[in-house]
Amino acid sequence: MPTTTYHIRIKKNYAADVIKDLQKMDAVELLEEPPIPEWQKKEVRKRIKDLQKNPDKAISWTEGMKKIKQLGK
Repeated sequence: MPTTTYHIRIKKNYAADVIKDLQKMDAVELLEEPPIPEWQKKEVRKRIKDLQKNPDKAISWTEGMKKIKQLGK
């Protein structure tokens, strides 16, 4: 039987109780976050160092989104 995944938003003050109740009913499965590979951590560290040395390379989120939208045209 195929598994369906739903994404829901629960108010903070109810979340823990709702999840506990669903677990008791065996209605949900909590998934562990996958580990971040070491190569990916090294790449992030390298990019941070590069950005610290060359802060002029950085662009704003807005500018980045404009560039991405232009690529789609």
